[in-house]
Amino acid sequence: MGTTERREREKERVRGRILDAARELFARDGYDAVTMRKIAEAVEYSPTAIYLHFKDKESLVRELCIADFDSLARSFQRIAREPDPLERLRKAGLAYADFAVEHPNHYRLMFMTPHPEGTKDDPSAAGRKGNPEADAYAFLVATVREAIEKDLLRPDLKDPNLVAQAAWAGVHGVVSLHLAKAHDAWVDWRPLKKTVALVVDAFTRGVAKEG
Repeated sequence: MGTTERREREKERVRGRILDAARELFARDGYDAVTMRKIAEAVEYSPTAIYLHFKDKESLVRELCIADFDSLARSFQRIAREPDPLERLRKAGLAYADFAVEHPNHYRLMFMTPHPEGTKDDPSAAGRKGNPEADAYAFLVATVREAIEKDLLRPDLKDPNLVAQAAWAGVHGVVSLHLAKAHDAWVDWRPLKKTVALVVDAFTRGVAKEG
């Protein structure tokens, strides 16, 4: 391995450490409470070293969002070949919950932490929005639209965005409650996967056309 390649690998390693530390801090403390100095302290680097990798806090959180939303979109692509859109919708709900369980800090930052305006509008994200292969929400809407076109949904459900957002809200509610309250002994909590499966099954049956 040449000197240049070693330097690039070390640079990427440091960059990865910074992103991981920042993700955890943003998810735990919120965007406004986290400073570049705090991130530097978490990885035991000087603030100056952090600025060699990221222009400012906004560019850092923007990169985190892009990377994490790409990761979620890839998890949906594993079920893209499911021919039945209603079954695909069900599997998408389960995959969404699996992603949250496997990557809780990613999930908290993506869906449970307020972001500054513009963090999702980076020019490098061009081509993602609206592309079902790179945009998890677009994947969900496309799946619902296909179900409508195949006459699989109730006749009153003609808006794919409405159905997609209702499906998303249902699973997000279960997942966020689990992440926020799973260790609260006040409630005798049931396993997340079982609860998500029940919510997803109830939803798909509720929107499906009778007969």
